Amino acid sequence: MFNRMVAAAAVLGIALAGATVAQDFNRDPTFGTLNLRVGFEPDPRFVDVTAGGRINAERLGANCTGSIANSPDFRVNYTAGTLPLYIFAQPRADTTLVVNLPDGTWICNDDFDGLNPGIVMNRPQSGQYDIWVGVFDGGSGIPARLGISELPPRR
Repeated sequence: MFNRMVAAAAVLGIALAGATVAQDFNRDPTFGTLNLRVGFEPDPRFVDVTAGGRINAERLGANCTGSIANSPDFRVNYTAGTLPLYIFAQPRADTTLVVNLPDGTWICNDDFDGLNPGIVMNRPQSGQYDIWVGVFDGGSGIPARLGISELPPRR
């Protein structure tokens, strides 16, 4: 009996661990896709999104926080050059950013500029960037403006 309980707990643990490895970046992004090449104009580019979801971003590791949706909010297919790439959000509440890089790495940010999240990649990769805008305190339905730029802010 004890061996069955241990085996069942192990199977459940493996199933739950597999389910929490990553968001589903194979799904179509909710608010669209943008194809950009280094030197794109106009810069920055903006898209309106709705932040949040039912999934706790902490499960991704990488110091992620906030609640996010399963599908990406937005996708950028980017052809890199020598310029940095800056991804940021201008929300009406405390939000976070979760980005899956072309190499599969997860990066996250909260409070880059005040309560607004932002990520600067000085040597960005070419490829697909899947982006989630999360809500820090949980929940969803927060209007936000997602920005993509090669002109990071001066700090």
